[in-house]
Order: sequence, then C-alpha cells, then structure tokens
Amino acid sequence: MIDSDVLVVGGGPAGASVAFALARAGVDVHVIDRAHFPRPKPCAEYLSPEASRILTRMGALERVEQSGAALLTGIRVRAPSGAVIAGDFLASHGFRGFRDQGLSVRREILDAILLDCARAAGARVTEGVRVTDVMRNVEGRVVGVRTLVDGVASGVRARFVIAADGLRSVIARRLGLARALPWPRRLALVAHYTGVGDIGDHGEMHVERDGFVGIADVGNGVTTVALVVPMSRSSEISGDREGFLERWLNAHAHLAARFARAERVSPVVATGPFASHARRAWAPGAALVGDAADFFDPFTGEGIYAALRGGEMLADAVRDWLDARDSRNVDAPFVEYEARRRREFGGKWIVERAIGVVVASPMLINRAARNLSARKDLADLLIGVTGDFVPAREVVTVRYLWDVFGAQAEIDLENRQTHAR
Repeated sequence: MIDSDVLVVGGGPAGASVAFALARAGVDVHVIDRAHFPRPKPCAEYLSPEASRILTRMGALERVEQSGAALLTGIRVRAPSGAVIAGDFLASHGFRGFRDQGLSVRREILDAILLDCARAAGARVTEGVRVTDVMRNVEGRVVGVRTLVDGVASGVRARFVIAADGLRSVIARRLGLARALPWPRRLALVAHYTGVGDIGDHGEMHVERDGFVGIADVGNGVTTVALVVPMSRSSEISGDREGFLERWLNAHAHLAARFARAERVSPVVATGPFASHARRAWAPGAALVGDAADFFDPFTGEGIYAALRGGEMLADAVRDWLDARDSRNVDAPFVEYEARRRREFGGKWIVERAIGVVVASPMLINRAARNLSARKDLADLLIGVTGDFVPAREVVTVRYLWDVFGAQAEIDLENRQTHAR
C-alpha cells in the first residue's frame, strides 16, 4: 500500500523546503523525522541574505524575525596574526542580496517554523520515526523505507523517497551514494552562551593554529559558539566536551577576555566529521538534498541556504517526474536536477574548498588577512560570495587571487630590493 506520492525523510530546512514546495503544488507529501520538534541542532545557525528570499516564499520570514532572530550586517574573520578581514553585505561592488542583512537564529526555532510552513501548505508530518533502511522492488528501485517507532519495526511506502536526513544520511549510505572525503577531517563543538563581551552585528570567525571558532548573536541575548578542531583531538574531547571548549577559549587571550563573564546556557554538542559528498544526488526512486547530498566544511556556514535552495530545485524535479513517470526516460528530471545543482552550487564549492586550504595554513590565512584588511573592496566581494548573492566567478580569477596573495609579496620584494641597494 502506497502511503504517499512523496516521502521526505528529515524535517530540517532541506526537508521542510522540498515538502513545502511540493505540497503547495498539490502533491501528497509525508515528512518523517526521528526527532520531536522543536529540537536543538548543532549548527552555526547563520542564514545568508539570500536565504531570506526563500523564507519569504515559504511565508516564514516574518515569524523568524518576530522570534528575535539577530540581524547580521557582515562577517569578520580574524587570522592567527590578529589581522581582521571585515566584509559587509551592503557594499560598493554593486551586487545586492535579497536583503542587506543575514539572519542568525537558533535551530530549534527556525526548524519548527519551517516545518509548520510545510504543514500549512498541506504536508503531513510524523515525528519520532527512525529510518533504518530503504525498501526496493524487484527492479532495485526505491519504493519506501524501513522504520523503527518505539522499538517496533515497520515500513513506509511511497512512489518517491527524498533523503533530507543530514550529513550521516541513512538513505545515502544504504544506496551507496555517500562518500566521505579524506580531507579536511574536523570535529565541531557547539554551545550557547549569554554574557559574551563585545558581540556586534557581524558574524565572527576566529582562526587559530589549533582550530577555529565561530561566534554570532542568535537573538534574545544568546550567542552561538561553534569550535572546530582536527579529528585527531577527538580523544581529548571524549568525556569532557565542556572542559575542552572552556580550555580552548581560555587559551586564546583575545577570546578569554570576552568570555570572562559569560555563562554557558546549553550542553556542548559534538558533531562531525564533515567533508562528505555524494557521488550522485539520486538513485532510481530516491534523491538526496541538503547535507545528505553535500557538505564540505562548516567554515563558510552556508548549509542552511544550500538546504533551502536545494529543496526548491528538487521539488521542481519531483513534480516533473510525477507528471511524466510513464515515459521511457523516467529518471530524466533527476539527471537534470544533478546538473542544476552543479550549475547552482559549483562555483561556491570551488570557493569553499579554496577557503578550506587557506584556513588550514597559518601562512596563507595570515597573508590573505593582511591584504584583505587593507582592501575592503576585496573583502566585501568575498563575503558577498559566501552570502550567496555575489557570483563565485568574481573571486575565482587570477587577478583576485593575486590581489589577495601576491600583491603584498611583490611589495615586500620591492622593499627588500630597495634596502639592498
């Protein structure tokens, strides 16, 4: 017995986005999630200016803002040397996002709002359902999932299954689509604090030689803190997440001063490793979206926008498939979905990986910070790319890379030659 036309596994931003778009188009959609909402989720909790465009389409933006979400006007990145890259979303480069600010909001608030929007559009939502495997027909096509509810095994059938179940997607693994990348292998510790000093209207990234930490206001006097360190330190973290996070913050003087009067108001949650990429974002009868399809590194903090936008694109493909599922080339919409993902996100993937290389090298991040701190126009472009409204091509050029990494070197060489004379 078919439970629904489309089964969405996962009720986070990706699942809610695709469920909303399909339900609004009249498709019979069923969302299942192992959690009960609202629930906390380890995350940088940042939404780019372009994410507000999708929140508006879903009817969620006003509710998110009314929840007390913080408005962010840009991003600041501090290098190990102390040099700061400060970029603003509203800048002189001529590109404008849907809004001139990003948003920062706790995931238990955001996800509950988005899931409510999917419900209001007509999607059914069942919480507390753990997916353990996929079900396939004799041809190997996915026809549903196996589930566990209160210890009772069962199954849910659907004409099509969407995996929006995150970084360690059960469905992606069962289909053999998930692939862990060998680098970077990092672990994140995430918590919320009150009383952190000097919190402004910029999201912050502090890069040190032994990891990096993201800090941002998430509204209502709360600050999210997300520390990312190499997986090689996991043995130090095991059994003492709170102590490790406190010691790391206190070991860096510029951060220790700001946390001197801070109080942690949530447990420290660990997540990782990251760097996962599906070799393909679909299989017969199923497709991946959000972190289940791709997640490189938390530094750029753009998982939520990619999840929301990916949900919209996948909804288009599923509608096309439902309209033409009796045709010979039944999977053509998902071949196009894969191509569309690459067109939409390919440039950003290149930038994310380049940033990953730079952040991993103190020499490179120090040089970039030194040059970008003196060239705000270049910093604004880079922050605009990470904010999803400046095309990646603006920074993936020889000229831009030379300005970031080569210009100062040329000046240093000229100075040394002058002194030598």
